[in-house]
Amino acid sequence: QVRLVESGGRLVQAGASLRLSCSVYGRTSDSYAVGWFRQTPGNKREFIGAMSWNPDNTYRAEAFKDRFAVSGDGVNRMAYLRIFDVTPEDTALYLCAAATVRSLKTGYLADEYDSWGQGTQVTVSS
Repeated sequence: QVRLVESGGRLVQAGASLRLSCSVYGRTSDSYAVGWFRQTPGNKREFIGAMSWNPDNTYRAEAFKDRFAVSGDGVNRMAYLRIFDVTPEDTALYLCAAATVRSLKTGYLADEYDSWGQGTQVTVSS
């Protein structure tokens, strides 16, 4: 069983930067990926970006290439999402999810990930 725990979400003012963390616990494949999504009430989970280990790779959705950065530490089983220059439109629940690399077809779809954290709330005030 894989368990993920997000942290770092908080109330911030527009223009600030944030780093969200995702801790991965439990037994994973040697080759796995952690994706970041965000969700607002009544909307689907929106893919932001992901990184994989073995092979090492990072990728982001086009809409998030300007102010979002994905990184990670495979040794310590951590994934990070940095958000720069936040705006009120970034207010959302941010979630991380894990999947084995071989099970991913695109890596961009929520349905491809089988383990999810509870999320960490980011609220941006104007």
